[in-house]
Amino acid sequence: MTRNTRSAPSRWTVLSGLAVVYYVTAALGLQVAYLHPSATPVWAPTGIALAALLTWGRRVWPAIFVAAFAVNLTTEGNVWTSAGIALGNTLEGIVGAYLLRRFARGTETFDDARDVFVFVTLASGRATMLSATLGVGSLAVGGFAPWADVANIWLTWWLGDFAGAIVVAPLLLTWTRDRRIRWPKDRKLEIVGLAITLLVVGQLVFGGVVPRFGALVPLEFLSVPVLLWAGVRFTPREAATATLALSAIALRGTLVGLGPFAYVAPSESLLLVQSFMVFSAATTLVLAAVVAERRKAAEQLQHLSESDGLTGLANYRRLHEVIGSEINRVGRTERPFALLLMDLDDFKSINDRLGHVTGNRALVRVAEAMIATCRAVDTPGRFGGDEFAMILPETDATEAVAVASRIRDRLSGSGEMPALSLSIGIAEYPRDGATSEALLDKADRDLYRVKREPRGTQRAALLVP
Repeated sequence: MTRNTRSAPSRWTVLSGLAVVYYVTAALGLQVAYLHPSATPVWAPTGIALAALLTWGRRVWPAIFVAAFAVNLTTEGNVWTSAGIALGNTLEGIVGAYLLRRFARGTETFDDARDVFVFVTLASGRATMLSATLGVGSLAVGGFAPWADVANIWLTWWLGDFAGAIVVAPLLLTWTRDRRIRWPKDRKLEIVGLAITLLVVGQLVFGGVVPRFGALVPLEFLSVPVLLWAGVRFTPREAATATLALSAIALRGTLVGLGPFAYVAPSESLLLVQSFMVFSAATTLVLAAVVAERRKAAEQLQHLSESDGLTGLANYRRLHEVIGSEINRVGRTERPFALLLMDLDDFKSINDRLGHVTGNRALVRVAEAMIATCRAVDTPGRFGGDEFAMILPETDATEAVAVASRIRDRLSGSGEMPALSLSIGIAEYPRDGATSEALLDKADRDLYRVKREPRGTQRAALLVP
């Protein structure tokens, strides 16, 4: 994860903040430890610890251990059992973070379906077994958990940690990695619709609005399409947010005896709702990752179809599209745009004398000079062969001459050999042509007028209107 080191909090701030958050969420989770005072099916600290260890590294483990130790001292057990439980809570986070760094992409796990699979099966499913085994084992050996109940306590413990990892960690990691909200207007309306739908469906299913039919009517699956909506239409960040929101609604309803899971004892009801959320979260995260992969692939294909493979500039097709767009814009704003058409002088000689590798490097040098000179709204492109073009919105011919001069100066002043020079033609729309063909023809004729001038007088020729 990329962090701004100038505003990064100090280590002690991170440790103390993490310890407080871990302790508070752990204390809240233990409020619903019905089967055993130390085993709860609701354990958000696992996700918090995993996200913290991935974000700040193993240096934060003391905060996790101390907070886990302190909160377990308030439950059934002694110093030694609390230490064993805290060790398991710490190790599950350390091992989970290691597995994600080793077999996935760490904090960027949720953009790839394969990495999400690693997260679900290894970091969430397997690593959490450490905490359940060490915790329940410590209690059983210390005499605070009957051996006959160890299996049920272990299952409750593991499922709580599993759900905490798979529901909480993705939310923290995706929002920490990218806090900016860049939704277009139509997507903002859709996200509002998604939020409203999530709340309505959540209340219908888990809020007691629909009469409870026990296990006969699986009302919980009415919420699945909402999660699929979040996974298909938005990024993994929004999908993780929707999953956590639905989980909170489901837990709240189940705790007050509402919803399709509240027809059995409270401890069993929470296990059922957590099992459902684990399944739903895993499905949603994988789907969101698949969609993110497809979206990224589509963007890459779009970029390849519009860019030159050697220089990375816009290609011939893209240049024509931008010229057409600029002509339409001028029709609305009545502000002109300029076109620069450039040709690399003596390019054939460079290839013949120094080879095609040097020739390709010469083309890249021209591209670099253009990129360094243009504005964000300008479009530099490779027109074909050793010819380049640059489209300058809201620019007249006089201003375009200044841009052309800066490109030539940057190229000739780079100091890299062989020395390069450009012949540049300029056309202004609509003064020099009413169509893209006429504009290109004017710039091309201007270019070859400059090229016919003696080398020492080309700059003066460029300034001739």
